[in-house]
Amino acid sequence: MTFQEFQKTHKLLASYKYTWAPIEKGYNNRFLYINVSDYTMKEKPVTPLMKEKFIGGKGFDLRILWDGTRPDTRWNDPDNEIVISGGPCCGITQYSGTGKAIVCTISPETDIVIDSNVGGFFAPFLKFCGFDALEIQGKSDVETLVVFEEEREVVEIYEAGDLPSDSHILAEELHTMMANDGNEKDKYNVSVVSAGTAAEHSMIGMLNFSFYDIKRKKVRLKQAGRGGIGTVFRDKKIKALVAHVKGIGGNRNNVVNLEAIQERGRRFNKEMRELDDKQCEMRKKGTAHLTHIMNDYDLLPVHNFKFGSHPDASKIRGDVWMSYFTQNVPDGCWVGCNMACAKGVDNYELRSGPYKGEKVIVDGPEYETTSSLGSIAGIFNPDYTIEANFYCDTYGICTISWGTITGFVMECFENGILNEERTGGLKLNFGNADAAMELLHQVSRGEGFGLIAGQGVRKMKKIFAEKGWGDPKFLQDIGMENKGLEYSQYVSKESLAQQGGYAMTNKGPQHDEAWLIFMDMVNNQIPTFEDKAEALHYFPMFRTWFGLAGFCKLPWNDVEPANNPQTAEPAKVPEHVDNYVTIFNAVTGLHADKDELLRQSERVYNFQRVFNIRRGYGLRKNDAQPYRACGPVTKEEYESRAERYDKQLLEKIGYDPAGKTTEEKMAVLRKYREDQYEKLLDAVYERRGWTKNGVPKIEHLKEIGMDLPELIAVVSPLQ
Repeated sequence: MTFQEFQKTHKLLASYKYTWAPIEKGYNNRFLYINVSDYTMKEKPVTPLMKEKFIGGKGFDLRILWDGTRPDTRWNDPDNEIVISGGPCCGITQYSGTGKAIVCTISPETDIVIDSNVGGFFAPFLKFCGFDALEIQGKSDVETLVVFEEEREVVEIYEAGDLPSDSHILAEELHTMMANDGNEKDKYNVSVVSAGTAAEHSMIGMLNFSFYDIKRKKVRLKQAGRGGIGTVFRDKKIKALVAHVKGIGGNRNNVVNLEAIQERGRRFNKEMRELDDKQCEMRKKGTAHLTHIMNDYDLLPVHNFKFGSHPDASKIRGDVWMSYFTQNVPDGCWVGCNMACAKGVDNYELRSGPYKGEKVIVDGPEYETTSSLGSIAGIFNPDYTIEANFYCDTYGICTISWGTITGFVMECFENGILNEERTGGLKLNFGNADAAMELLHQVSRGEGFGLIAGQGVRKMKKIFAEKGWGDPKFLQDIGMENKGLEYSQYVSKESLAQQGGYAMTNKGPQHDEAWLIFMDMVNNQIPTFEDKAEALHYFPMFRTWFGLAGFCKLPWNDVEPANNPQTAEPAKVPEHVDNYVTIFNAVTGLHADKDELLRQSERVYNFQRVFNIRRGYGLRKNDAQPYRACGPVTKEEYESRAERYDKQLLEKIGYDPAGKTTEEKMAVLRKYREDQYEKLLDAVYERRGWTKNGVPKIEHLKEIGMDLPELIAVVSPLQ
């Protein structure tokens, strides 16, 4: 079906005609508001103050979401919003990793702001169509399709109830439909945002952002995974967003100094060619190269984070994944990215579910998914992981959350909290791949125990306790969530800094704020509380900046200059930091230095903290972690690493474990570890300029230039 045929057979609900104008120094200086309740559309200005304080990307998202919602807005209220923005550097093609967007909403899982970064082509295309951000509010009565057309300078909303739901089918259909006159090459100028059937029946729905792979001649998907954004999307009855642009090449961002960007791009591409095979092999394995490294360092989640390694982990080593991935294809998820880490498994024949027997392309798996759809459930079968990865994507469900949910469910099953009667006949013990796959299909169908599992770990803990199925304290200890968001896939027990990097996050435990395990646990580079606090200040702030400007963080430190180990602060990869300073200034015409980039992030980071406080969260109690993230919950766990734990009791605490029961030793270790975490909270809060209760101090907000009246009004009563 062509778009012209679609227009003849589908009701046009609303049309907004705008005047396209060239981008100026990375900005359109406007964003688009859409209300799908009454199909209102209007432009809103991006003010100089908005650019100064919030930069773009997540900063714009948070500012817009704050203004559009109430302190008590719930995730499924019509006034909840989905906001998408890419940032000023999003859309340039002369440096790797410049196609990223951040998506924000009030989360169904956490009741606070969730932000999720995503690749694909939609964010650059939204900018090319004329808008720095998209703000979606309201709740439609009918299924809708929102179309952005650069050529016609129009945004249209159509009734679209007959379009398919699952993302791989829907995206393929819309790329074909929107391409001019069936022109295969014009599919490259189309991008689709969608969620699938599981997002309709769960709290962990995610969004897929598409791009057309010219080499493969196939549509591919990248995911905004965390916190249930896809659930909000489907609750608003949006079937898809689709953008169609005139073209991609050249200097569409109208940057100030293209030559400077090109020079840094050439320098980075040379590093990729010469160093990637010696370092992380991103172009061959993507992030899946990490799987066996995590196992070797006892950091790979096994059996719901009980253990950090397993003898069968050899079955999911990086080399194994490489054998599945198609090699020597340009696997970037945006134009010009030479990291090429968006690996894919081509022509994979599915063994179960509604698409059984079909051959499909599977995105990834990334490292996180090799664990979440594998080792965390005690499953070391690449075919299960690849198939589950495909179905999570097309159903619109977060692989990280789903994996941590599966691990929790399986541990509950093994402890008698769940049984076959309670799971509707599913024998959900560790290692049971068939039952795990059926549970995933149940979420998509909206039936059986899948409806309960799809609520997430926090809600399951409450359900199981209320039904009297298990001890609430044990459920709390093993339920790997913080703020309502499931943990991502690293065992943090032996890294106090990483415990903070997870539980002190604004949105919940996601590794994109701080990945400090190697600095802390392996290399012992941050031994004191002050050192850890400094790292937990710098790295979350610097990583936040990528999401403000429109960058992917992987080119920052997943390949490093040859001389990086000789620099004063190799963990920060200073030469690459200088690349970002140069590129940001070359796009915008500003004269920021590396310290100003951190200040930009610090303003937005503190704004998000206050946003959480405004919603009734964002305090010290909300930064508490489940004990499984901190230490051994069960006797089995302790005894599996008894030599390690006994040594720590003796050397760190001065407690002689000789002759003591495992339970006695566990109690002493737990008290010590929980106390260490409380001391870390104190140190980090002080470094960040917050009170002991985790509230940004007024003088700190003034110091960083974020003493906006609306923020002061929130924090003043808590000083």
